[in-house]
Amino acid sequence: MAPVPPGIRFLTSFHRDQWYRAFTFILTFLLYTSFHLSRKPISIVKSELHKNCSVMTELSEGASSSSQQPQIQTDCSWKPFDKSNYKQLLGAMDYSFLCAYAVGMYLSGIIGERLPIRLYLTVGMITSGLFTCLFGFGYIYNIHSLGFYIFIQVANGLVQTTGWPSVVTCIGNWFGKGRRGLVMGVWNSHTSVGNILGSLIAGCWVSSNWGMSFIVPGLIIIAMGIVCFLFLIEHPNDLRNVCTQNTSRATTRGRPGRNGQVDALLQYKPGKAQSWDTELLLGQSGCEGGVCVDREGVCVSVQQLVVVKSETEPSAISFMGALNIPGVVEFSLCLLFAKLVSYTFLFWLPMYITKAAHLDAKKAGDLSTLFDVGGIVGGILAGVVSDKLGKRASTCAVMLLLAAPTLYVFSMISELGLGPTIVMLLVCGALVNGPYALITTAVSADLGTHKSLKGNARALSTVTAIIDGTGSVGAAVGPLLAGLLSAQGWDQVFYMLMAADFLALLLLLRLVMKELKSGKSPNPGAAVQLKEH
Repeated sequence: MAPVPPGIRFLTSFHRDQWYRAFTFILTFLLYTSFHLSRKPISIVKSELHKNCSVMTELSEGASSSSQQPQIQTDCSWKPFDKSNYKQLLGAMDYSFLCAYAVGMYLSGIIGERLPIRLYLTVGMITSGLFTCLFGFGYIYNIHSLGFYIFIQVANGLVQTTGWPSVVTCIGNWFGKGRRGLVMGVWNSHTSVGNILGSLIAGCWVSSNWGMSFIVPGLIIIAMGIVCFLFLIEHPNDLRNVCTQNTSRATTRGRPGRNGQVDALLQYKPGKAQSWDTELLLGQSGCEGGVCVDREGVCVSVQQLVVVKSETEPSAISFMGALNIPGVVEFSLCLLFAKLVSYTFLFWLPMYITKAAHLDAKKAGDLSTLFDVGGIVGGILAGVVSDKLGKRASTCAVMLLLAAPTLYVFSMISELGLGPTIVMLLVCGALVNGPYALITTAVSADLGTHKSLKGNARALSTVTAIIDGTGSVGAAVGPLLAGLLSAQGWDQVFYMLMAADFLALLLLLRLVMKELKSGKSPNPGAAVQLKEH
């Protein structure tokens, strides 16, 4: 007999549950990547419209009587964004999406934990894809109504709130607290990956047919919604129950029982807990020949299978009940200011680099991706450190404390050349996005399994939605304030960002003191296992 190849031996060394855990990690990563991929085209198309309208304005002022003027207007004829107030109109679309997202997030978690997450997420992804495509149809069908585009942004912002609570709940169900910070730090890089892919895909058609810049990402998220419906496993026990049913069918052998019934040989593994809502009532008498033991487990002869429901299924937590969980309010308000800083960079960094480093729009956009690269590193670093120390709040506090002076240094040296700008972008990205990533992932999962919930894992969706919904308020306010303050100089914007970081730090001080006094994290999931649902 030929020896087993080393690669096959390596693959078979992993338990089946490990393979499903890895599959869920990759699938939820791709699902939320598609969410961010579909959000990015608006910023790419907006930049193109801005450039064309600027050219049109300059040329129309210098050559108002030129015979080429109709062609210039055709080059930048997309109404209503071809007027002098196009910045306000484009900003209104961003703000409408972010406000709808912030409001909808509070409702999304409450609704999501009362519905099957797989179906809830599937509907949200398909609907979001349809609205994204509808925005692109505005170009194809020559629609120039501002209300049309505002409506799509608001509707898309609402349906996209189905994504975050759902995927965080799934990943929290599959991964325990032991290395949750590291796992979710790596997993949270889907945000940056989606932004990069969205930019590349939208850029393929932005100059020729910007409608396709929305339609293609819309079709991608619809396709991923179908994949979600077919393959997403919300909780390990869902799979365990299916496997138990299949094993029962495969191992059942019909033979007459003493009472005219059919005995069923069911595979049973010692030490493995049964599902929370079922219990096997074994017959009083043993099977003929005793109990059969083999490598896989013990085969027990069962007279009949009786399903006994538990007293009550774990009930969904209320909004106020979630707010009463220790740490939810502090981390939610902290995320408001942390996300304010992060989203201000997201919307305004390319323009700032253009002004400060004197680069064109394309180079500034490429350079701004380094902020996302630093954010990936910062998220992973925050997860590893918080896992090692067991102190989530303290880890966030240290990074916020370092972020404020780093932002000031960045504002000072970004005019000195490309080299210092690259270094500071990476450092700022790590320190700004590190706490943001940790709070929205590992901290949310920890608080959603707090010991006060007594193992009710159905609260995870609501807790996640409250935390991220509060943060989304900051995401909407930050870019708006930056737009107003930038007219007075970029220094004012950086002062606002530093103040936001200090406020986020102050909101965590009580939890930090509690961690330092107890010598360990007060975060919850340490002594609590995720209960089967």
